Amino acid sequence: MKTVLARVLGVHTDERAWRIGADGEELVAAQLVKAAKKDPSWRALHAIPVGDRGSDIDHLVVGPGGVFTINAKHHPKAKIWVGGNTFMVNGNRQPYIRNSRHEAGRAAKLLAAACGFPVHVQGLIVTVNAAEVVIKSQPDGVSVTWRNNLAKWLLRHGEIHTPEALDAIYEAARRSTTWRS
Repeated sequence: MKTVLARVLGVHTDERAWRIGADGEELVAAQLVKAAKKDPSWRALHAIPVGDRGSDIDHLVVGPGGVFTINAKHHPKAKIWVGGNTFMVNGNRQPYIRNSRHEAGRAAKLLAAACGFPVHVQGLIVTVNAAEVVIKSQPDGVSVTWRNNLAKWLLRHGEIHTPEALDAIYEAARRSTTWRS
């Protein structure tokens, strides 16, 4: 009841913030299904717990065009502006780029250790339900796109992995032991 009343009154609660985030992750997952339908060599894992401090990866995507950690950022009706290493939501700077870069680097190290060969992982931030998304320039080592562009964004990447490498990376990513460090 408290959550319903908070929603009606427009009050922000931790539970409401979590629900908005979870809704965004579900919408991004639907786009990943769309990409996999067009090219089944693209595979995704969702809500991967990393380490023992409550961190997780919203989505990890493994496909012929690369390996990506995806952060879904659900900001309904917000104005988002990206310029280099700056990510703004309604005029407020957010640490999303730095966090995405760190998450991708950590995933690369853990996957490489599990696979026995180097694995490049790129961070990808996907905006969800923003009123406006302006990308002046992409950040270094991280990309930003919007939810409805995600499948097309993934599918336009050329093939950089062999099917054997993809299978090895995906199998390593599926093991919980890969993500415990």
